[in-house]
Amino acid sequence: MIAAQDLHTEFQFPQEAESQLSSDTDLEDPDGKNARTAKGMAAKKGKKALGERTKGGGAGRVAGAGWVNGHHQENGMENMTLFEVVKMGKSATQSVVDDWIEAYKHDRDIALLDLINFFIQCSGCKGAVSGEMFRNMQNSEIIRKMTEEFDEDSGDYPLTLSGPQWKKFRISFCDFIAVLVRQCQYSIIYDEYMMDTVISLLTGLSDSQVRAFRHTSTLAAMKLMTALVNVALNLSINMDNTQRQYEAERNKVIAKRANDRLELLLQKRKELQENQDEIENMMNAIFKGVFVHRYRDAIAEIRAICIEEIGMWMKLYSDAFLNDSYLKYVGWTMHDKQGEVRLKCLTALQGLYYSRELSPRLELFTSRFKDRIVSMTLDKEYDVAVQAIKLLTLVLHSDEVLTAEDCESVYHLVYSAHRPIAVSAGEFLFKKLFSHRGPDEDGLPRRGRQSLNGSLIKTTVFFFLESELHEHGAYMVDSLWECASELLKDWETMISLLLDEPMPGEEALTDRQETALVEIMLCAIRQACECHPPVGRGTGKRVLTAKEKKTQLDDRTRVTEMFAVALPLLLAKYCVDIDKVTNLLQIPKYFDLDIYTTGRLEKHLDALLRQIWEVVDKHTDTEVLEACSTTYHYLCNEEFTIFNRVDIARSQLLDELVDKFNRLLEDFLQEGEEPDEDDAYQVLSTLKKISAFHNAHDLSKWDLFTSNYRLLNTGLQNGDMPEQIVIHAMQCTHYIILWHLAKVSDGSSIKGDMVTLRKQMRAFCLMCQRYINSINTAVKEQAFTILCDLLLIFSHQIMSSGREHLESLVYMPDSSLQAELLNFILDQVFIDQDDDSNSTDGQQDDEASKIEALHKRRNLLAAYCKLIIYNVVEMNTGADIFKQYMRYYNDYGDIIKETMSKTRQIDKIQCAKTLILSLQNLFNEMLSELGFNFDRSSSAFCGIKELARRFSLTFGLDQLKTREAIAMLHKDGIEFAFKEPSPQGEGSPPLNLAFLDILSEFSSKLIRQDKRTVHMYLERFMTFQMALQREDCWLPLISYRNSLQAGGDDDTMSVISGISSRGSTIRSKKSKPATASKRKLSEGDSSDAVWMNREQNVQTPVMMHSPHLTSTVLRDPKKMRPEDSYTFTMPAEQHPIQALPSQQHLWKKYNLLTSFFCALYSRRSSGLMEDDEEPIVEDVMMSSEDRLEDINEVDTNLNCCLFFFLYVRLWLSNSLFLSLGSQCFYVLT
Repeated sequence: MIAAQDLHTEFQFPQEAESQLSSDTDLEDPDGKNARTAKGMAAKKGKKALGERTKGGGAGRVAGAGWVNGHHQENGMENMTLFEVVKMGKSATQSVVDDWIEAYKHDRDIALLDLINFFIQCSGCKGAVSGEMFRNMQNSEIIRKMTEEFDEDSGDYPLTLSGPQWKKFRISFCDFIAVLVRQCQYSIIYDEYMMDTVISLLTGLSDSQVRAFRHTSTLAAMKLMTALVNVALNLSINMDNTQRQYEAERNKVIAKRANDRLELLLQKRKELQENQDEIENMMNAIFKGVFVHRYRDAIAEIRAICIEEIGMWMKLYSDAFLNDSYLKYVGWTMHDKQGEVRLKCLTALQGLYYSRELSPRLELFTSRFKDRIVSMTLDKEYDVAVQAIKLLTLVLHSDEVLTAEDCESVYHLVYSAHRPIAVSAGEFLFKKLFSHRGPDEDGLPRRGRQSLNGSLIKTTVFFFLESELHEHGAYMVDSLWECASELLKDWETMISLLLDEPMPGEEALTDRQETALVEIMLCAIRQACECHPPVGRGTGKRVLTAKEKKTQLDDRTRVTEMFAVALPLLLAKYCVDIDKVTNLLQIPKYFDLDIYTTGRLEKHLDALLRQIWEVVDKHTDTEVLEACSTTYHYLCNEEFTIFNRVDIARSQLLDELVDKFNRLLEDFLQEGEEPDEDDAYQVLSTLKKISAFHNAHDLSKWDLFTSNYRLLNTGLQNGDMPEQIVIHAMQCTHYIILWHLAKVSDGSSIKGDMVTLRKQMRAFCLMCQRYINSINTAVKEQAFTILCDLLLIFSHQIMSSGREHLESLVYMPDSSLQAELLNFILDQVFIDQDDDSNSTDGQQDDEASKIEALHKRRNLLAAYCKLIIYNVVEMNTGADIFKQYMRYYNDYGDIIKETMSKTRQIDKIQCAKTLILSLQNLFNEMLSELGFNFDRSSSAFCGIKELARRFSLTFGLDQLKTREAIAMLHKDGIEFAFKEPSPQGEGSPPLNLAFLDILSEFSSKLIRQDKRTVHMYLERFMTFQMALQREDCWLPLISYRNSLQAGGDDDTMSVISGISSRGSTIRSKKSKPATASKRKLSEGDSSDAVWMNREQNVQTPVMMHSPHLTSTVLRDPKKMRPEDSYTFTMPAEQHPIQALPSQQHLWKKYNLLTSFFCALYSRRSSGLMEDDEEPIVEDVMMSSEDRLEDINEVDTNLNCCLFFFLYVRLWLSNSLFLSLGSQCFYVLT
C-alpha cells in the first residue's frame, strides 16, 4: 500500500499532531498560522479514514464542486476521469485543479486516488488502482499489478503518440502539475499526505522496467520539482522581505517600536523557515529518488528531460542550485551519445551564461568543461554544433576564458557548407574581432578611409588572408552577413581604401591585401543584389519578403550609383592585374542600367567601355577575356537606352580583332616561309580574343569558318601547328556552328543556310575525327570533347519539340568513328595515375596536377557515356566501359553506374546483353592471359565474379520489372559457356564452362518459374554424360544448376507427384513436398510409395534435384541442333558390369523403354508452369511448339511405362540390372 511507512527513509512524520483540517487555507488563514496543523494526519489516519468513509457510503456522496465519486462533472453529467479531462483539453487547467482541490478538501483519499490513477492512465496503462488496492497493498505491489495489466501489444503511450492532440496533451499534462503545486503551495503540500504519496508513487514508477511508466513518471517528477523550486523561490523572497521588515521594526526607537508586530514577524519568519525546510526535503527526495537515477537512463528522451529541468532549476533558483554539485551532471552529460541530450545540455548552459549575474559563478565549470564545449563545435549533429558555437559566443563575455587556439577552432567554421553553423561562427568572429572598441576610436568619422569601418574592413581582409582559403570569399561574406551587413555594405570605404593614397603614418595595403579586398567587395555586392547564399549553402532561392525586396532594390541602386563612377577608375589603376580586373569586370552585371540614363552618367559609361577595350587589348588570359565578353553581353541589352552606345563600341572592337586576325593569318600561312614565334603568338592572342567573344556574341556576319577551317587543315597537313592555336581554332569553329544552328532553329535564317550548316558541320566533324589521332594529348582531348558535343547536338534529338524541319542536319557516326571514339576512351581514360604524363615535379604540385588530370578524364568519359545514353552510338559499345567498373570504381564508379542505370531505363534487354557481353570480354581476356587451365580461385576470375555480383545488385529488388532482361542475360551466358568445344577433345568440359560460375551470380534475380525455364534451356546444351560428371572441372555446371534449382522445391514437380495426380490437367498452385518416403511400405501402398522406397535405396549423384531432360523424339527435325540429337542409351562398354550375351536383346528393349519414357516425361515436364504466371519461354529461349496440349494422355503413358518398368525390375533381378536401374532411375526422376 502507498502508506507512510514507505516514505520514512525520506520524510519524518510527526505522530502527535492530528487535525481534520485538510483544505487549502489561502483565504481562511492568510498569515499561514494553521499551515502546520494538517501535518501528521497522513501517516496515521489516512488509510483508516478512507476505509471508514467507504463503509459508510462515502463513495456515493458529493466530493466537491464539479466532482462526483472522484470523477469530473460537466453540465451535471459525471462521465470523465481526471485523465480524460486533461486529455480533452476543453476545460482550463486552473478550473480543473480548483475542482480537484475542492474534492480534496471534502475527501482527500478519494481525490488522491483519482490523482494516482491520473498518473497511471497517463502512462498508457489500461488498469486502475482501486480503493481496496490503495488501502491494503504496498507501493511496489501496486506498480507490479499495474505492470501486469499494461498493454504489451503496442509500445506507444500518450507521451510518444504523434498528432496535435497528443502534443497538446503533453503540454496540458505539464501545466496541470505546475498549476496543482501553485494552487496548493500555501497549505495542502505541507499536510505530509498528498505530496508524500505522490512523490512515493512517482519514485516507484520511475524505477519501473516498463518504459511508459518510467518516462511518464520522470516527466511528472521533474515538472513537480520545477514547481517546487518556484515555491521555494517564493518562500525565499518572502523570508527576505519578512527579515527586512523585522530589522526595520527593531531598529526603530523604543517609543515607536511595536512589540506585537515584532512577535508576529518573528513567528511568520519561523513558519516560512519551516515551510522552506519542508519544500527542501521534498526536492531532495525527488532529486535523489528520481533525477540521480534517471539522468543516465537508457532512454535518451528521459535523459533529455532531466537535463532540461535541472537547467531550469539552476536558472530560477540559482542560490540553491547553481553550484558544482548540480553543474557536474550537466558537464558529464555533454558526453552523451545521443545528440538530443547533448543539445539540452548546451541550451541549459546558454540560459546561465546569458545572465551577467550568473556567468561569474560558472568560472570553475568553464575551466573544467571548456575543452568539451569547444570540441562540440565539430559535433556530427549540426544542431548541437550550432548551439555549441552560440554558447562559446556567450562565454566571450568573460575575459580571457577562451584561448587563441580555442577561438581559431571556431573561426574556420565560417567556411562551413552548413549555413547555420557558418552564421553562428560568423557571429562569434564578429563579436571577438569587431565588437571591442578602444577609447581612441570614438572620435573617428563614420565613413571613409580613416573611419572606424576602415579599420574593421582591414581586419576582415587580414582574417581572410590568414585563413588561406581565398577562393571561399563568398562563404565568409555570407557567414558575416547577418551580423555585419552594415560593415560589408560600406562600399564607399572600400573604394577609398583602394583608390585614395594612405595618410602620413598609415600603412598602405599590399598588393595581396588589395586583391583580397576587391574579392570581398565583389562578394558583398553579389550578396546584397542576389539575396541568397552562395552555391553549396541552402536549398535554393527563397521567396523574399516585401521588406527584403525593398532593401535589395535600394542596395542595387547604391551599387550602380557608386560603382558607375568608381569602376572606370579602379580598372584604370589595376588594368594589368589579372585577378583584380577579373573580379572588377563582374560588378556591372549587378547594375541597374536605367540609372546610366536617369542619373546622366553616360560619360562614365563611355569611360567604362574605353577601359574594357584597353583590358582586351592588353590581356590574353582566357578568364579576363571571358569576363570582358560577359560584361559586353550584359550591357548590350536592347531593353535599355544605352544599347546603341554599347553596340557600336562592341562592333568597333570586333571589327578590329577580325581584321587583325585575317591579316595575321595570311602572313602566318604564307607558303614557302616558316612562321616565327612572334607571328604564332600574335595569331594565338587574337584567336583567343575572338573565341572568348564568340562564346557570348554572334559573330556570324564576319564569316570566320573559312579562315579557321583553313588553319586547322594546314595544321593537319604540316603537323607543326602550335597546339594552342589548334585548340582555340577548334573552339572558335565549334562556336560558329552552334550560332549558325541557333539561327536556323529560330527560323531567322535565309534559304540555303541549312545546306551550308550541314556541309560545315560534317566537314568539321571529319576534321575533329582526324585530329583524334594526333600526337598531342591536349589537341586529341579537345577534338574528342567537341566531336562528342556535336554528335550529341546533331543526333536524332535535334528533331524533338516540333523541329522536324531539321531532319537533314541529323548526323549519326559510322562504325569506324564509333570504334575510334571507344579506342580513345580506352587509351586516354582508363589508365593508372602513374602512367599519366601530365604529372609534374614537387609533391604538392604533383598532387594538384593528378586531381586536375583526373577531372579531365572524368569529363572525357562523361562525354562518351552521354553518347551511349542518347543512342548516338550502339549500346553494346558500353561493354568495354562497364567492364572497368570495379577496377576504376574510385575514379569513375559514379559515372559508370549512372550510365548503366540510364541505359536500363531505355532498353532493359539490350542493357542486360551489354552487361553480359562485358563479362564475356573480361573472361576471354583472362583466358588469353592464363590459358584454359586457369585456377578458378585466381584473383582475375574472382574479380570477374565480383563484378558480376555488382552488376546483379544494380537490377534492384523488383524481379518482375527486370524479368525479361535477366532471362536474356542467362540465355546469352549459357550460349557463351557452351559455344567453344574443349581443346582437350570429347569428354572434357567446354572451353568457357567456367563462365557458368560467373553467371550464377544472376540466378537470384530469376523468379521461380523462370529458373525452371532457364534450367530446361541449359539442358538443351548438355549431354547425358555431362549430367553424370562430378570432377572439379565440372563444378561450374553443377553450381549453376544448383543455383537454378535453389528455392525451387515448391515448384519442381517430380515423376511421383505427376503420377499421383491422376486425371488432373492443371497443376496446383502450391505443390506440397513429398512426404511419402517417410512412410513404411505395406501391401496396400500405391506405386508412388514403391518408387519412394526405391529412391531411398538408390544412391543418386550429389545434386539438389535431378535434371529435367529435354526429349528430341517429338521435336521438329528441322529445329534440331547437333547437341540435341542424343538418346539416353548406355553402351555396354560404359556399364560398370558387362552384360551377358544372352541378355543383349533384353537390354535393347530396356534402352528403348528408357528413351521412350524420358521423352514422355520431358514433354510432360514442359507444361509444368504456374497457371497465373505467364512464362517467357516463347519470346526468349524456346518455342511453344514443343508442348503437348493433352497432359492427361501423357499422364496415362507415364503410368503405363512405370508399371511396365516395375514388371521388368521384378523379372531381371540380377546385379547387372540393379546397376543399370540406379542410373536409369536418376534419368527418370
